[in-house]
Amino acid sequence: MRVLDRKPSPNASTALAMSTPDPHAGFTDARTTWDARFSQPGLLFGDQPNAFLRREAHRIPAHSRVLSVADGEGRNAIYLADQGHTVTAFDLSPVAVDKARRWAAERGARVDFQVAGVDDWAWTTGAYDAVAAIFVQFADPAMRARMFAGMWQTLAPGGLLLLHGYTPKQLDYRTGGPGKLEHLYTEALVRELLPQAEWLLMREYEDDLAEGNGHAGRSALLDAVARKR
Repeated sequence: MRVLDRKPSPNASTALAMSTPDPHAGFTDARTTWDARFSQPGLLFGDQPNAFLRREAHRIPAHSRVLSVADGEGRNAIYLADQGHTVTAFDLSPVAVDKARRWAAERGARVDFQVAGVDDWAWTTGAYDAVAAIFVQFADPAMRARMFAGMWQTLAPGGLLLLHGYTPKQLDYRTGGPGKLEHLYTEALVRELLPQAEWLLMREYEDDLAEGNGHAGRSALLDAVARKR
């Protein structure tokens, strides 16, 4: 859910990391904001997959159909494709998707990259064996509820949701993320959003991230893996 050849100053990097678009501003404004961020040289969140995804991807059965939500420039989708999965990914930003397609072609990775927002995506029932939602915290509570419902709907029975994001303590660190309390995760919130889930993993913790300039430094995080019964 989303490094630079020319590194900004520390203050500029912090401002960049916290400048998530306002979902209330509408599709066009959010897309313009993300296009501007992804238009910077290099890769905003680096060229390595998210650490949580690397740790937990072993749970996904071999040769699964996987959806990566708000995938940005492709780092997580390409990693999943390299693991032998059939991967679809979407992102709001055409700039990010264009970068992802070019990068995948260079790597020889096969990913179906699409330009779409959360409310544009067709959450086809039972289409995927796993869904990866990494830092998809651009959504206000109403959009988040729709997104979680869609992710759950598109999972096949027995499918896995891999969810990773920031907790409210991240407002103290300000090393990435939306900077809005209502966009952040707690264990109670995630469980409330998916009361029907079988939770295989749920933990809140702190760690040092080094994911480009977008996520860099001490961070307050939540990891969750759910199975659809």
